[in-house]
Amino acid sequence: ESDTASEISFQFNKHKKTPSVGSHSSDMASVSSVSGSVLSVYSGDFGSVDAQGTVEFALDYDEKNREFQVHVSQCKDLAVVDEKKGRSDPYVKTYLLPDKARMGKRKTSVKKRTVNPIYNEVLRYKIEKMVLLIQKLNLSVWHNDPLGRNSFLGEIEVDLASWDWSNRKLNWYPLKPRSLSAVNGVDHRGVMNLSIKYVPPGSLGKMCPKNPPSGEVHIWVKDVKDLLQLRPSGVDSFVKCYVLPDTSKKSYQKTRVIKRDTNPVFNHTIVYDGFHTEDLKDACVELTVWDHEKLTNHFLGGIRLGLGTGLSYGISVDWMDSTQEEVAFWQEMMSAANEWIEGLLPLRSL
Repeated sequence: ESDTASEISFQFNKHKKTPSVGSHSSDMASVSSVSGSVLSVYSGDFGSVDAQGTVEFALDYDEKNREFQVHVSQCKDLAVVDEKKGRSDPYVKTYLLPDKARMGKRKTSVKKRTVNPIYNEVLRYKIEKMVLLIQKLNLSVWHNDPLGRNSFLGEIEVDLASWDWSNRKLNWYPLKPRSLSAVNGVDHRGVMNLSIKYVPPGSLGKMCPKNPPSGEVHIWVKDVKDLLQLRPSGVDSFVKCYVLPDTSKKSYQKTRVIKRDTNPVFNHTIVYDGFHTEDLKDACVELTVWDHEKLTNHFLGGIRLGLGTGLSYGISVDWMDSTQEEVAFWQEMMSAANEWIEGLLPLRSL
């Protein structure tokens, strides 16, 4: 795949209406199933109990193996979830923030029927020290429910940039209730500045040499602000674009890579032709931002522009899930033919 910043035009295959539901996926659609679980730091039933008790743990960095180690020792005086039976089945879960999807979660075993569980387990992350120092450790305690309704028991967040790395001893820390401000801020993934335009078939008049025989959707990706900083030097980002439900190579386009910049300017325009007006209610423009690395690219966030109805050509699809802002942006384009519609849309984890 070659990076290009030139304007590209190709056919949107509107006849591709009835593929299997399983094929309705692109990079964002496939990532969403992962992110849906990885980003569940605060998933579960929060209202059942109040956070209480303490957790004992120690942090260390193994320079030789380039490994961050969280030694989870034990917890004391946790809240009781099942009051009738007087029991909790607790386990400890950790994430590195802000990008939970990149490093993933680690968790201990479940200790049944105790509010004073003893773990003595080490949770490990392979990560460079310089990268670790721009992260935060989120350590939370949960009650494990067989039906998946796990209950939040408390958490602690550690800023690793200010951590005393000479302190390798086990220490006790009070568990805190979930912070709504932290929840709202933790998944901020940046904002995309873009414009879109729909040119209906034959709408420019017969005298216009560029009058399209079929409709066109123009997408102008201008820039992105405040991307997640995965490395001290920034990120090497690029944007991928699909028009769903078409996930073929013809539908796929991407911008060039902008290196070492959390506020990249792309100024990249893509034109999809073959669009009829009725296709606009069933199609979805998916724009995703990625961090480029040699071995693998890491998902940073994305947007989906469409009507968000959950349906595409009568088929139920999970990617037709546009937010209110994204739907309003798409509707404005539909109602203002041949006009550029400008917008600032927040990237999301999906």
